[in-house]
Amino acid sequence: MVVGTITVDVDVLVIGSGPGGYVAAIRAAQLGKSVVVVDKAEIGGVCLNRGCIPSKALISAAHRYESALQGSEYGINVGDVKVDWAKVQEWKNGIVKKQNGGVSSLFKGNKVQFVSGEAFFVNESVVSVATESDSTQYKFNHCIIATGSRPVELKAFPFGKRILSSTEALSLPEIPKSMIVIGGGYIGIELGQTYAKFGTKVTVLEGSDTILPGFEKELSRYVGRSLKKSNVDVVTEALAKEAKQTDSDVTVTYTVGGEEKQVTAEYVLVTVGRRPNTDELGLSAIGVKTNDRGLIEVDSQGRTSVPAIFAIGDVVPGPALAHKASYEAKVAAEAIAGQPSAVDYKAIPAVVFSEPEIASVGLSETEAKEKGVNVFSGRFSYGANGRAQSIGANEGFVKLVGDKDTGLLIGAQIVGAEASNLIAELGLAIEMGATVEDISLTIHAHPTLGEIVMDASEGALGHPIHMVVK
Repeated sequence: MVVGTITVDVDVLVIGSGPGGYVAAIRAAQLGKSVVVVDKAEIGGVCLNRGCIPSKALISAAHRYESALQGSEYGINVGDVKVDWAKVQEWKNGIVKKQNGGVSSLFKGNKVQFVSGEAFFVNESVVSVATESDSTQYKFNHCIIATGSRPVELKAFPFGKRILSSTEALSLPEIPKSMIVIGGGYIGIELGQTYAKFGTKVTVLEGSDTILPGFEKELSRYVGRSLKKSNVDVVTEALAKEAKQTDSDVTVTYTVGGEEKQVTAEYVLVTVGRRPNTDELGLSAIGVKTNDRGLIEVDSQGRTSVPAIFAIGDVVPGPALAHKASYEAKVAAEAIAGQPSAVDYKAIPAVVFSEPEIASVGLSETEAKEKGVNVFSGRFSYGANGRAQSIGANEGFVKLVGDKDTGLLIGAQIVGAEASNLIAELGLAIEMGATVEDISLTIHAHPTLGEIVMDASEGALGHPIHMVVK
């Protein structure tokens, strides 16, 4: 790497240091490339600093608080249980800091240079990076755009004061007494349910006819019941129209069933989707094609319409998932190194860290039938599993979907405790072309939640051991 007074030459320039960017940088460095990563914010991107990691930390804290309150059911009587919110936030921030340090160490160990600054394309092979003190131009052989996404801001609900995006909701100075959540997708449900467990009175306004609209209703129904137990009001087919703020609260006007209604709370959390961060890079001037949503068009290796420039993660079509970004990152880095890598989205798992958790991979039974697949399926309840009963996790089920003509597993859905971990086995099974019978023949340890997967496979095959077939 040669450093001049104005220009730095580099093999691979990565813009963004989230789960797409930092993985791409490390993989490219492993393949012998000199790599510079540029990010205008902290190392780790949204996921590590303002998304996945801090939100799961708060979710975990909420579960622990709820468990302490409900200990008497198990013969564990706890005294006056209180939340030290400042300590909760300190603990959450400590996890983020540790993760930041981990990525920094990985950069150092792989000789990846990190630059804090804002990137803008000068031409097809040069990016200008503005820092607090100066501006440097980086001349690259290849560039990977991994700038991620940001929350969608509604014109009637501009972020500020008592109208929050998910970013502000993760760092509130106190537990609110009340909160309105606009959008019943996975972010709204995760954060809304978390605050409800801490004692916040939560109202969810969702425009479609069900919460978590991207999942089968038989899965989201369990989450709906749990929300009701936490005293969360869920209003579906609701259209939020406007908000009026005071110094102490905010009132939202919405319509449902043709009737106009209002609800007042201390805060409003808007979670109606995310928008790709592609509008301030100067892409159009250098010929990088984007669609009408601002997403960058790429081929199966992540290559854009400009051959030397690649794009991954939330800035390209597909679900905005951190693990998808990391997967695409390795493909792009390997393609740059001349390897024949290409994306294959055969089995991308989707997880909601709700109560209970939801996880899905491959095709649902509905999707499979719509594709004309000759489907067979099996389902087994958490309530019939010994391990689930012993940890008080009776709610939920595992469902497996197979192709009757081939016996192959083509999809799986889970709602229940540890669904986020259980789905990994089923994703691997789909990727490897395993049959439903392969799962039933695999010895699962006892007593574990994993046995529910085995029992579901036996049910699909028509010879369940722990369920009576009528």
